[in-house]
Amino acid sequence: MGVRPENTLVAFEHARILGAEWIELDVHLAKDGVPVVIHDASLARTTNHRGKVHGLRSSALTKLDAGSWFDPAFSNERVPRLDDVLAWAKAHGTKVEIELKGEPLVHEALPEAVLTVIARHEMAEDVLVISFDHVATKRSKELEKAVKTGVLYVARPVDEVALAKKALADVLIPHAAFVTAESVRAAHEAGLAMATWAPSDPSFLRALLATDVDAVTVDHPDMLRKLVDRPAPKPRRP
Repeated sequence: MGVRPENTLVAFEHARILGAEWIELDVHLAKDGVPVVIHDASLARTTNHRGKVHGLRSSALTKLDAGSWFDPAFSNERVPRLDDVLAWAKAHGTKVEIELKGEPLVHEALPEAVLTVIARHEMAEDVLVISFDHVATKRSKELEKAVKTGVLYVARPVDEVALAKKALADVLIPHAAFVTAESVRAAHEAGLAMATWAPSDPSFLRALLATDVDAVTVDHPDMLRKLVDRPAPKPRRP
């Protein structure tokens, strides 16, 4: 979120108000095995504490200031648990894209912990579980077939469809620089969706939307919303 501290409830609420149908968040495991919402494995960049996320229990993590780094006006924002965000999302009818983060040796239990929280809120059909760790997304699908999963990557794989099938993924999520109309078409022909993440640049987003990509994650959802809602230009008369 470009105008609120990332991975906080105030950011998610603002995105909803701006017209975002989905929110995207990142999860790590706390020391007590509870999934918490934060981007980095380190606490230093976005909280008032140093050390690793997995070094503190969730009860301690949720007391940290997760907003002052962005602006002192957000000093009351805390590190939320995934439980907190899914409860909020369900109340507002917002869908959630959950990125599994962290080193495999530290967070190998993350998929099961996340799926447990999703089940508790009965949101299997309202989430998308994604990761650069394709073993983690594959494990998520094995744990719950009803949950949609997606594989993140910054590359041009030789065979994207085969990549998705091997990871049991429903969605391909390359960086926007690697999205083409041809790759989107190939995904659709294979019964897959293609999403991406991109900078909030109108000209770039217009070209990206022209590929027929299914979803785009941006820091300024209102900008994307305007482009999506804008009617197509009428053809000129000869």
